[in-house]
Amino acid sequence: MATRGSSDLADQLLTDRASLDRGSTAERVADILRGRITDGLFPPGRRLSEEELGGALGVSRNTLREAFRLLVHERLLVHELNRGVFVRTLVADDVVDLYRMRRLLECAAIRAAGEPSTAALEQVRVAVDAAEQASAQGDWLAVGSANMQFHQALVALANSRRMTETARHVLAELRLVFHVMSSHREFHEPYLHRNRKIYHLLAAGDNDGAATALEEYLGVAERQLLDAYAASADR
Repeated sequence: MATRGSSDLADQLLTDRASLDRGSTAERVADILRGRITDGLFPPGRRLSEEELGGALGVSRNTLREAFRLLVHERLLVHELNRGVFVRTLVADDVVDLYRMRRLLECAAIRAAGEPSTAALEQVRVAVDAAEQASAQGDWLAVGSANMQFHQALVALANSRRMTETARHVLAELRLVFHVMSSHREFHEPYLHRNRKIYHLLAAGDNDGAATALEEYLGVAERQLLDAYAASADR
């Protein structure tokens, strides 16, 4: 699956640097790197250079190393002795576990949402619109990022800070799984109408219907990913 070039990544990190100030902590740097993993800019197996990232973000090596340690703990990075830090490569068992977690988290959040606030529901709609606009422009990496925002917005409907934080970590791992697919478009395009359907169900107050539609959706996506892992193992 194609990824954006190093020049795009450098430009994005320079933008991120503007959000850092002298008092920024390793947690903030980790948050930026986690976000770029979720956006698909750091593919599995990529080595993260302390010199490149530290220079781009304008942070010390110690701060960057602490951020790496946080992301290793979150299972997004791995440290290999005498080789450095790499973006983690996930396996089929990770897919099963992540989708088990997604069902417990996302479907429960929808059912627990009651009557979501207008602002929370608007975030779901904004993510759906963003994915459709990106697809019209043929920017399938952006479609994937908007899809992550859609699922994050679904969990936010429950108005639970802990659920929202957990979802952020789960979705970052999930984006690493998506790299197994050979085509962004073939994987993401069929889910655009499913996302729109779930939004309409929520807007109509049918939380149970939305949760049921999401459960079916997750089952289909899990099977696609497992099939892709099996195919890659056979090659």
